[in-house]
Amino acid sequence: MPSRRIQQLGIEEVRPRGPRPLAPIPFDVEAVFPELTGLDREVTLLYPRVGEPGSGDSSIGGPLLWPADEPWPMCTAPVYCTPHDEPLGPEPVAMVPVVQLYARDVPDLDFPAGTDLLQILWCPLVHDDGQYAANPGLYWRNTALTAACAAEWEPPRPHTADEEFVPRPCTVSPTPAVEYPNWDMPRGLSERIGGRYEVLEEERGFGYFEVATTQQSKVGGYPSWTQGPDWPDCADCGTRMEHLLSVTATEPGMGRWLPLDDRGPGQDQDRVPSWQAKADPAVLDTFGHDMSMGDLGGMYFFVCRNCPDTPYAHRYDC
Repeated sequence: MPSRRIQQLGIEEVRPRGPRPLAPIPFDVEAVFPELTGLDREVTLLYPRVGEPGSGDSSIGGPLLWPADEPWPMCTAPVYCTPHDEPLGPEPVAMVPVVQLYARDVPDLDFPAGTDLLQILWCPLVHDDGQYAANPGLYWRNTALTAACAAEWEPPRPHTADEEFVPRPCTVSPTPAVEYPNWDMPRGLSERIGGRYEVLEEERGFGYFEVATTQQSKVGGYPSWTQGPDWPDCADCGTRMEHLLSVTATEPGMGRWLPLDDRGPGQDQDRVPSWQAKADPAVLDTFGHDMSMGDLGGMYFFVCRNCPDTPYAHRYDC
């Protein structure tokens, strides 16, 4: 039975938002490109939309379920630059909530034993750490234990922040899908089959990359690289780490990955092909967390499941 404290916080009452309806992929990838057989990956697309999530909801930029006996994380790492070259005081910078995911909402996400809640925060300033991006922290938690001693105070706000790395509160609609590689093609494969990409587009009116690969906020699958891949190796065991999730500045406002219920008026699925669909202008402004992250960039998180404590790393590009 859930504790009374969990019931008070509304955790028990929170229900996952249903997955968004997607158009099916319009061709058999492995029939046209047999070289890609076995390279498909399951992915959970998050589809952040402006909303008012609570601490008991999965969200991007929403409030976190935070233990009262754990200090809010503050960043003291060296900063590369501040907005408008503002001077940075000696006091630490409060980190901001970026991602919160409950296991019930993302069943395909492999949580470490004893945990069912993933949280990511970062310092909303650009850091001189070789990646020149926000400085993140990742936490795995147990919902029941955290709710039993959850903080009721408002977390501190950063005294200085670059708005490019401060998300607006968004609900998420975790949606399972299957994707194929884009930047992460095996070496030389893209060049070998490149001519058939053009044939596909000429014959069918859509390209491989726009209907078979995704570049949006997601869990699992392939990283949503903006530039070439930069997979990290685990600092402890040396093996290549596993892609955990991507937080990207881009969300589909048109095309095959636009949910069917976000289409504009008069774009019935039977009349308008998925790769030509456009979002309803009335809802387009609600798409995404509103972080530009440089120039339509992304933050990518990786974990090593071979090592104790599930070490993590991040990459950034724009």
